[in-house]
Amino acid sequence: MLYINREAGESAITRIFKNGWFERFSRKERIDDSVLRDAVQRAESGLVDADLGGGVIKQRIARPGKGKSGGYRTLILFRHGDRAIFAFGFAKSAQANISKADLALLREAATEALEWSGEELDRLVASETLVEIENGKDG
Repeated sequence: MLYINREAGESAITRIFKNGWFERFSRKERIDDSVLRDAVQRAESGLVDADLGGGVIKQRIARPGKGKSGGYRTLILFRHGDRAIFAFGFAKSAQANISKADLALLREAATEALEWSGEELDRLVASETLVEIENGKDG
């Protein structure tokens, strides 16, 4: 996706991915890729629901046909203007938050994933370890 960094006036390309777990979760819960793109676009414009540190953010997304308050929480490995990897999600009704241990694991994953080269990302997509969310295509 192409986003404009409004403060700097520069274009930034953000690649958006889902890991295998999140791909299954989003398919089961019928979460369209357009909703995930919107969540990343909000983060790119500075509207982050929670910055959990270490390259991990939490973004709320609405259930289909409902609002965000009863919707889903998504945990994203995120680097502004570069990449967003949807790593975990849960319904607010199913769980209040993630454990400190799980957050530590996500931060470790972010440390590694946010350093992957473009070529490495392409290899992970080719091997179906990651699924790239293309601009304008819903999955």
